[in-house]
Amino acid sequence: MLTLQGVTYVHPNKDVLFTDINININKHEKIALIGNNGVGKSTLLKILSGELLPSAGFVKAETKPYYIPQIFGQFNTYSVARALRIESRLQALQEILRGEVTETNLALLDNDWSIEERCQEALTHWGLGGLDLNQSMASLSGGQKTKVFLAGVMIHQPEMVLLDEPSNHLDISGRRVLYDYIASVNHALMVVSHDRTLLNLLPVVYEMGKHGIMAYGGNYDFYTEQKQIENNALNQGLKSKTKALRKAKEVERESMERQQKLDARGKKKQDKAGLPTIMMNTFRNNAEKSTARMKGIHAEKIGAIAEEVNQLRKELPDTDTMKMNLDNAFLHRGKVLVTANKINYSYNSVFLWKQHLDFHIRSGDRIAIKGTNGSGKTTLIKIILGTLEPGIGTLERVDVKAIYIDQDYSLIDNSLSVYDQAQKYNTINLQEHEVKIRLNRFLFPREDWDKSCKALSGGEKMRLMLCCLTIGNRAPNMIILDEPTNNLDIQNLEILTNAINEYQGTLIVVSHDASFLKQIQIERYIEL
Repeated sequence: MLTLQGVTYVHPNKDVLFTDINININKHEKIALIGNNGVGKSTLLKILSGELLPSAGFVKAETKPYYIPQIFGQFNTYSVARALRIESRLQALQEILRGEVTETNLALLDNDWSIEERCQEALTHWGLGGLDLNQSMASLSGGQKTKVFLAGVMIHQPEMVLLDEPSNHLDISGRRVLYDYIASVNHALMVVSHDRTLLNLLPVVYEMGKHGIMAYGGNYDFYTEQKQIENNALNQGLKSKTKALRKAKEVERESMERQQKLDARGKKKQDKAGLPTIMMNTFRNNAEKSTARMKGIHAEKIGAIAEEVNQLRKELPDTDTMKMNLDNAFLHRGKVLVTANKINYSYNSVFLWKQHLDFHIRSGDRIAIKGTNGSGKTTLIKIILGTLEPGIGTLERVDVKAIYIDQDYSLIDNSLSVYDQAQKYNTINLQEHEVKIRLNRFLFPREDWDKSCKALSGGEKMRLMLCCLTIGNRAPNMIILDEPTNNLDIQNLEILTNAINEYQGTLIVVSHDASFLKQIQIERYIEL
């Protein structure tokens, strides 16, 4: 149905993004495409869709795929109808109904007399019933924009669909509809996502990385099992090669010591024998050449093993290099930090929640705040933090050190460089080289230290923020995460998950990602 052969893409600045990609997508096949940010997943989808031409290789398509890109405001100047690619068809229908039955209008409509009804049916299915097709996309939320494009699948009924991070802006109910669609559709599908619940609905995983694309014949859970087996083998290989390197160095040391003893013994015999100077020099030169030859043999062997060790280390997942090692928060576990008694908040004299809220938060709790988009989750966070006061009821709050991490990682100062941002948190006066060691550990090498924080991706900002917390050393008593997994690739999602699981303080999370909530061991929920 769709074939990529030898596809390479080079950026306009001549940087090579990927080379020699080969893919075959068959009819009815459903594929998950995963990989770290920056490997070119979105670019590959654009090439598959025909929106972008490869720098080399070719694409052969029996049908034009329906492509839904990541939504980040690029369609704000469009109407809903234009975003759905039906604007001219709807206009032709309206003109025909007004009596303008021209050949042009009939060609544009292409006998699709039910287009309006099909649009409303599709929009209703995605929870957008009654949406005006002439409405501006700018007036919609991120989740509504995503649903508009997903409704387009029902409208156009393509044979192949390409989805780029479709669950990013969807709430729990929206994700359920998406999951039902993924599980039930019969057309070909390729999905780029970090949503592990969604990925487990797809029977094949393609991993895109520095060595091209590797296919795994199973869902995401199967993929992670296979990767764990690969990583265990890598670690075992690294352990074995490191041991061999130590042994080779030990053999070299013993051989050189033995050779030095032999040379010293030989020299003593030569001195006693009273040999002529010219003969003594010959013996000494021969001994030196023998020692040098032995050194060369050992150096070559050690160098070869050291190179193998370095290669194995490069193959290990980056998550293995990052550890938070934060000091524990000061508060003892179980201390009551927040008590809410029948609280509510009102906008324009209308209460936000149908029922007043009663809850308490104790030190060490792991709590998720649940609710659909617009249910007031962020408002409740602000009340817990004390930046908003409830309109009714009472809220008692202990003064604790709390950090609020939103999905844009606003704690990162975009006016600073990566190194200056790290130094901003250096309250324990680490030496410059120690700060740079921490940056390296969180995948910020020398060439990134002067980079502006403004230029960092969401995943990079998350890693820099975690690095800053390790530099500050003292853990906050409470961490509040507001949709932290949006726009993170799987690698950075694993890094964030591992960091949270190391944290011993109070955790409050807003997230629609059920897999993430399970992995960070959420104990209870506040439902709005």
